[in-house]
Amino acid sequence: MAKQNVSEQFVDILARAGVKRMYGVVGDSLNPVVDAIRRNSAIDWIQVRHEETAAFAAGAEAQITGSLAACAGSCGPGNLHLINGLYDAHRSMAPVLALASHIPSSEIGLGYFQETHPELLFQECSHYNEMISNPQQMPRLLQTAIQHAIGRGGVSVVSMPGDIASQPAPEKSIEHALVTSRPTVRPGDEEIDKLCRMVDEAKRVTLFCGSGTAGAHAEVMAFAERVKAPVGHALRGKEWIQYDNPYDVGMSGLLGYGAAYEATNECDLLILLGTDFPYNAFLPSDVKIVQVDVRPEHLGRRSKLDLAVWGDVRETLRCLTLRVKTKTDRKFLDRMLKKHADALEGVVKAYTRKVEKHIPIHPEYVASVLDDLADDDAVFTVDTGMCNVWAARYLTPNGKRRVIGSFSHGSMANALPQAIGAQFIDRNRQVVSISGDGGFAMLMGDFLTLVQYDLPVKVVLFNNSSLGMVELEMLVAGLPSFGTTNKNPDFAAIARAAGAYGVRVEKPKQLEGALKDAFKHKGPALVDVVTDPNALSIPPKISAEMVTGFALSASKIVLDGGVGRMLQMARSNLRNVPRP
Repeated sequence: MAKQNVSEQFVDILARAGVKRMYGVVGDSLNPVVDAIRRNSAIDWIQVRHEETAAFAAGAEAQITGSLAACAGSCGPGNLHLINGLYDAHRSMAPVLALASHIPSSEIGLGYFQETHPELLFQECSHYNEMISNPQQMPRLLQTAIQHAIGRGGVSVVSMPGDIASQPAPEKSIEHALVTSRPTVRPGDEEIDKLCRMVDEAKRVTLFCGSGTAGAHAEVMAFAERVKAPVGHALRGKEWIQYDNPYDVGMSGLLGYGAAYEATNECDLLILLGTDFPYNAFLPSDVKIVQVDVRPEHLGRRSKLDLAVWGDVRETLRCLTLRVKTKTDRKFLDRMLKKHADALEGVVKAYTRKVEKHIPIHPEYVASVLDDLADDDAVFTVDTGMCNVWAARYLTPNGKRRVIGSFSHGSMANALPQAIGAQFIDRNRQVVSISGDGGFAMLMGDFLTLVQYDLPVKVVLFNNSSLGMVELEMLVAGLPSFGTTNKNPDFAAIARAAGAYGVRVEKPKQLEGALKDAFKHKGPALVDVVTDPNALSIPPKISAEMVTGFALSASKIVLDGGVGRMLQMARSNLRNVPRP
């Protein structure tokens, strides 16, 4: 049997760790690894048009599967292009292994062509970032990188010079069992005892949930019922906690709606469950706060805590729920449920009157129709900006749908690349990229990747010919909008020219049929919807607090808008409120 080289060993270890594909762009220093993938049936090489797309795609795959995903870039500019997508994956706690191939090892430090220093460049967006400078470091270094990515949830970067990649692998290399999943973490008895006492002593308890509640829906509902607590959520918690939730009071934060803000600020005890919610202006300063998180570095970095609990949300609630006393007073819960329903009632009407005749088309209407027509298990990828608003307010979670976005890093142009990663996992599952015209145009080249691999991603383009969220930020800050207008082409014509299905929608009555036809199409499709750039206009009252950064008063006034099916759900919950 022929002896392996370092590249072949590298690829074998990735396959053993569960990696199914590696996204990237080929290049000289990367060629030995790509050739090893070509000869290994366990891993596919996915050729994209830009390395940033590769990193976003790998991050989306890792978020959906919970397993390790991989991407790669050639030396210098090639791997440098990975950095934005890797920042997003790292901040989303997605386990991603990035290979940053390097210039010849003999030339490092001498200003060689395309020389950069990956071990410095990727330091801030990774848990582990090391260079293989000698074949003897294999496979231990790669195994260590994999275990950092999976065990800590985030990015590991391995840089490797092309000449090292071609050298023979060490004869007696040490390979050990790989960590491929994370354990659950149970809090200590002392923390559970303290938390139990705090819950029993509080008259009004509110739960505020983030993405750390994934897999804990039943436990959160059982605890909320026992202590009669309203349940709010952050954007990343929406898909995990809003569905089948009779205690739902909406979302807090910059895109917030309903009574989540009131519930978190008017309680005696606020319990933060699996959330690293960054906007402390929305969190109370005069109530007791408990935070439960599996990552101890998150505890207390947003607000002053009365108790920090290091543990998995599901395991913590399993330990806690049966120990706390059952509360019978529903006054606070029922008051928040009513306030939530009333708040939604007041804003939903603004975007439901005569929308079928409004030209340019209300983007709220587009999002609402899209939510109705999409599959029950669809994966939505959402561009940063106004598309976040439409996703937050109109996409209806049900426990099977997924919503992926750049919700922590806040990058433009994430939706299309993330859709690529999501679709490769399962070609039969509906994947919808909710793209803004600014974000789509930024990485539009990778629409060709959809065509090349015949990926049936459906791109629904909210085309308002502007950077809508940036324009809104300027207006809220009292600045005239400037540099936010895009002169756009007919994106549907571009899609057709590329060999995909493309249709342009300019009238509301065309929308439903266009979306249905696109969804029926077996290959990639783009629906270019011309939407109203003034959909979220500034209200007559502008307070002094409306400054850049979206202070509380600004977001509450400016971003109050339609909320889709959430009103119906809120009214349904009110029917469960006991009558005197």
